[in-house]
Amino acid sequence: MADGDGGRGSARILVAAPRNDWAAIKGAGHLVHHEPDGRACLRTMYAMKPDLVLIDAGLTNPDGWHALGRVREISDVAVIMVTPAGGEDDVVRSLRMGADDCVGRGIRPVELLARAERLLRRVPAARWADDAFEDGRLRVDPARRSIVADGRPVRLTPVEFRLLATLTRNAGIVLSHRRLLELVWDDPTGIGEERVKFAVLRLRRRLGWPGTADSPVECVRGFGYRYVRQGP
Repeated sequence: MADGDGGRGSARILVAAPRNDWAAIKGAGHLVHHEPDGRACLRTMYAMKPDLVLIDAGLTNPDGWHALGRVREISDVAVIMVTPAGGEDDVVRSLRMGADDCVGRGIRPVELLARAERLLRRVPAARWADDAFEDGRLRVDPARRSIVADGRPVRLTPVEFRLLATLTRNAGIVLSHRRLLELVWDDPTGIGEERVKFAVLRLRRRLGWPGTADSPVECVRGFGYRYVRQGP
């Protein structure tokens, strides 16, 4: 059910939570749509195409963590995960699963609104050049949005695709966490280096390169990441 009026400059925000008690966001003039369970959240994602999603871990059918995983598979929309305490374990789990932020249910409304609007200020993702990249282990075709790693087609989320395309386009060049946040997430603030770390870990697993020894996606400790071009 839509709860806001969506005035000029407003954002479309999907709140997936057992209770609809996010008045601070609705009061800021955003179009807020509430869904009480995970299945309805995922169904609404396709129809609404929100700018921001708040997911409560206490969702049912499926639970909030499962819903987060499904959302991240189909979209790179900004996501705030809401957990009972917002403690360190919850934050780490949220970031590893692709959330942009994690807060506790007791967060002050003014702080929640500030965090949401910081994410909403991110500019739309840049369109990528159509030049394909290919070496001995990987082919990236931006025009077709296709990836083949070690001869095997791979499906990536939009964020993972942009991350890989950025690394291969700059093959051999070390890109800092701050630079990757700017290029991949369109976030010039450079806040959230853990977001880059966990995104790289997920990308390696999807490509079938979970170990650091045999992965062309290389971590340069203290500096950032680079893609090392592979021979035929």
